[in-house]
Order: sequence, then structure tokens, then C-alpha cells
Amino acid sequence: MRTAPSTLMLAIDTSTRIVGVALHDGYRVLGEYIWETRDHHTVELAPAVAEAFSNSGTNMSDLGAVAVAIGPGSFTGLRIGLALAKGIAMASSIPLVGIPSLDALAHAQNTAKLPIAAVLKAGRGRLAVSWYKKSGAKLKPVSDVEVLTPEDLVIRITRPTIVCGELTSEERRLMRQHRKIIKLASPAFCVRRPSFLSELAWKRWQKGEVDDPTSLSPIYLHYNQPIPG
Repeated sequence: MRTAPSTLMLAIDTSTRIVGVALHDGYRVLGEYIWETRDHHTVELAPAVAEAFSNSGTNMSDLGAVAVAIGPGSFTGLRIGLALAKGIAMASSIPLVGIPSLDALAHAQNTAKLPIAAVLKAGRGRLAVSWYKKSGAKLKPVSDVEVLTPEDLVIRITRPTIVCGELTSEERRLMRQHRKIIKLASPAFCVRRPSFLSELAWKRWQKGEVDDPTSLSPIYLHYNQPIPG
């Protein structure tokens, strides 16, 4: 059965080589696609969106809003995802909602009571890190995004904390050496799922908290950014 018109949200995340697309109607995730691209965002993204519509029995005319991850992330990936999201929103005259990429990742750990460090690749063996903690029933960021080496991230964690996100096997081994305070999320909970992005964006959309497609800007990671120290 097709979703009622104007109650469908498309979510797009192209922050890194891990790309995701989801369709959400406020009650169900109708389709979700996650894959690792080899810097082929341009040729792979639009067909994935078309496939999501086709396989869910919906189409562009059913869309009520578009959600997009705004970073931090790579210049090329964010530019392509944002361009498609803006293009769809403007062409269809529907709202656009931008969500920080690490917020969506942390949202997957929303039932946890411990502080959370959400990470993604920042180039040159470094990680972009955002810290979160529960405030009542809500999970809130408590710092700006930082760029740290995995070793410096370990040093910064001085109390039990969940770490989730894009981690190599070597980085996971490093953090397992500190099991008493570092609680590694499982690989499945370390994927930035666009369905979580859509949940956050849906709430904002329902509150009327939408973004202007002409001014929404991404949060770029500058790979030559110095590491604080």
C-alpha cells in the first residue's frame, strides 16, 4: 500500500564513503540502503534513491520533506548529497531538514545512559569526534566537533563512555585495551543509518524547524586542520 501523499521523508547521508538512503513515513522505515562507495557518490546516489522509491512502491510525488546529513564529512561527499537533497526540495517545493552526521550516529545509542563519543573518519588516521550525554530523555551534544588521533581519543576518555562510529580493526583493538571505561558499540551500531537521520529530521519537520535550501551549508572537515594539543 502506498504511503499517503506528503507524509513521506527521504533521508540522504553522504558524509563519508559510507553512504545511506532511507524512506520514512513517520511510522515505518519503508526502505533503507547503506553501502561503501569508492568515491563514486555522483554516479551511485541518484540510482539508489530511485531504487528506494521503486522498491517501496512510492514515488517523488509522495514526498513531504527531505532530510540530509550536513557533516562533518568529506568535501566531495557532502557537496553531492546536499546538492541532490536541495535540488529535490526546491523542485518539489517541500521542506529541507539538515542534521549533523554525528547526531544521527549517536541517536542509535539513544537508550544508553553512559556518555557517548561518536566518531567518523577525518583523514590522515584521525577521527572527527562529537561528545554526547543524556539530559532527561534527550541525547544532547556537549561539545563542538574535535579532530583527534585514536590515541588522543583514548586519553581523553576518563570515565565509562560508549564509543561508536567508523573504526578500523586496529582502532577497535586499541580501545579494547581500555575495556573498563571504553564501551565499544558493536559494528552494527557503528553504522550511520539514514533511518536514524530521518527520525531526528522528522521531529524537526513536525515542529516546523526546517532549513532554507539556499543557505543550508555543510560542516566540512579540513584534512589539514591541526590536532589540538
